[in-house]
Amino acid sequence: MGVIAVNDRSVSLLENYDIEVLRTWKGRGAILCETPQGLLILKEYAGHKEKAAFQNALLNMVTENNFKNVEHLLKNKEQELLTRDQDGIYYVLKTYFEGRECNVRDMNECSLAMNALASFHNATRTDAPFPGAYVSRPAHVEFERHNKELRRVRKYLKDRSQKTDFEIYLMQCYDYFFNLALQITEELRFYQNEALHEREALHEGKACFVCHGDFQHHNIMICENGIHLVNFEKCAFDSPVRDLYLFMRKLLEKNNWDEKIGFELVDSYDKIRPMEKEEYRQLFYRLSYPEKFWKIVNFYYNSGKAWIPGKNLEKLKKVIGQEKDKQAFLEKFKTRYELS
Repeated sequence: MGVIAVNDRSVSLLENYDIEVLRTWKGRGAILCETPQGLLILKEYAGHKEKAAFQNALLNMVTENNFKNVEHLLKNKEQELLTRDQDGIYYVLKTYFEGRECNVRDMNECSLAMNALASFHNATRTDAPFPGAYVSRPAHVEFERHNKELRRVRKYLKDRSQKTDFEIYLMQCYDYFFNLALQITEELRFYQNEALHEREALHEGKACFVCHGDFQHHNIMICENGIHLVNFEKCAFDSPVRDLYLFMRKLLEKNNWDEKIGFELVDSYDKIRPMEKEEYRQLFYRLSYPEKFWKIVNFYYNSGKAWIPGKNLEKLKKVIGQEKDKQAFLEKFKTRYELS
């Protein structure tokens, strides 16, 4: 191993790898390494060995299926994907791409990101999850967990005799968003059960896909030779809609649920991997669920409740202010994709 420029004890972990390090520096919350084979990045790994093994299997699979613009994990001298430091913290060494994050204000870049996402999903398609795979919970199960928390916070707020300005404002809109959450969850559960029975009656299997799990602008790198996807720590078998929804929701919230932006994103995805009717419906229900409201409530309830930053009141007011535009977008979405 070559000379190291950064005085950081985690850098010593690089001695566990059979690589020549020319220099190191800090960036993107990790340690970047220049080597004769190209740039590498050493960073903490929040998961465990089994998750890293699944992540590695996925990245190898999509590369073999001709989607090559993804990072890769490097094994250490012990042929392990994770290396533990003296405090028991796991680290992973990955290939690194020089570039910048996707600019969410540039619709051309966002459309190209949708093309890349669809190509990635195509490369993950398989008949069944492979051994050791991670499988996400169905969306309605996730929503039910959120609803349970919303119900608990609602009771807590109603029982409070003295309320802060934030709590008073929150209570004024609480029942609307809470009832909407319950309604969407029930409709989605009913629909998913119906779709399952229909496939079973027709003896049809369902293709399986892997989701990135955190498909956001900071994990989409714009490089000279195209778009590269990084940070697959949350990958799991799930409907491709999960990735599409996360990226779409963030962009739509930033742009007051502008239908032109929403439909351009879906069209860009569809050009590469045309979605089925069932997937449009799943996307509709995911977008319909008041997730941003739940996130604000979740932060309030789990941060001590004693003091809420003014920024959170602003976020709540924005959610309320956008609701009319959001419902108008959803109605147009239903019409466009013929969802009765």
